[in-house]
Amino acid sequence: MSDSTLTAGSRVFDIDAIRADFPILQRKINDQTLVYLDTAATSQKPKQVIEALTNYYEQTNANVHRGVHTLSIEATDGYELARTKVAKFINAVRPEEVIWTRNTSESLNLVAATWAEANVGEGDNIVITAMEHHSNIVPWQHLAEKKNAELRYLAADEDGLLDISELDSIVDSRTKIVAATHMSNVLGSINPIAELANRAHAVGAVILVDAAQSVPHMPVDVQALDADFLCFSAHKMLGPTGIGVLWGRYELLEVMPPYMFGGDMILEVTYENATWNDLPYKFEAGTPNIADAIATGAAVDYLTELGMDNVWQHEQELTAYAMEQILSLDSVKVLGPQDSALRGGVISFIHGTIHPHDLGTALDQQGIAIRTGHHCAMPLVRSFDVVAAARASFYIYNTKSEIDALVNGISETERYFSRCPVA
Repeated sequence: MSDSTLTAGSRVFDIDAIRADFPILQRKINDQTLVYLDTAATSQKPKQVIEALTNYYEQTNANVHRGVHTLSIEATDGYELARTKVAKFINAVRPEEVIWTRNTSESLNLVAATWAEANVGEGDNIVITAMEHHSNIVPWQHLAEKKNAELRYLAADEDGLLDISELDSIVDSRTKIVAATHMSNVLGSINPIAELANRAHAVGAVILVDAAQSVPHMPVDVQALDADFLCFSAHKMLGPTGIGVLWGRYELLEVMPPYMFGGDMILEVTYENATWNDLPYKFEAGTPNIADAIATGAAVDYLTELGMDNVWQHEQELTAYAMEQILSLDSVKVLGPQDSALRGGVISFIHGTIHPHDLGTALDQQGIAIRTGHHCAMPLVRSFDVVAAARASFYIYNTKSEIDALVNGISETERYFSRCPVA
């Protein structure tokens, strides 16, 4: 596959045409054309998404579900159409299973504070993996302490892959929920969610999937995964910041208590009591993030038009090329699977002599944006006996020439530091 020969659902995956849709890619950083390799933190936005936001505020701005005037009806229709688009994108059974939240973190906390709060008791256990984002660790630590329950971890092996050799003993009759990332935001490892779901269901537990790094990049089917809950953020998949999704099985969401109170999540209020609205509104208190929901629908349209199989194929090729080029540098160690077929488009690495923050700063001087730090997965990064790592991550707008720029930038930084006098 070349950078511009994939035929997608309704357009050709033409990398030049795709890049032209992203105004920010024309920016100069320190007199260099921007090379953006930080999509795992947040993706850039195409003009179609930006225009959707602008159009809402210029033409439709009104509250939803409450007005009979034209603007309110249009806003409601756009808001609910976006929900339907998201449901179709992940193959949900019905749109009512899609709950708008602020982000993946809020979606995870919502499940912990509602379903898990009601179902986890003393002596039960919660199972997560050793490669989770802080947002999928801390809520479970807090709940386990509150409920006097046990928090268990599925370890990662020396290759950065999930070790499921002891799955049957770790997930047992006292397990109530398994919460696992679909793709590690540090290692790029893709976890066997369907296998975890099968084991969870065999003991009567549910499975919650953090899909923040998978939904934007590969075809994700909640029914094929056999998930019970799945969450992701719009800003990592071409959409705006400040809006995310919690998908859940209808029968689970229906019996869960509300997470917040007020606004359209209420059906009826008296001075003595209140009753709750139907799904999905029971979990959407107050005026919702209307504009960003509509823009998320535009992001889904963009990805659907490209075809998620093609998005994934493009990234797999980029990742394979990047792994080959980065591993050719003797001074660099890549964390996680060395086989690019076992990972997504996220590569975290450590330089033998240059601190990640110094490397990131030096690359920025060359117009190259990467991530440095612990990537909100401090226990995982520290398990490699380091406190920080550099991370490059790829998306639909990245090219092999940008990977070459990264590798050349690392080499140039090495040369710079080799010339620096030792104090």
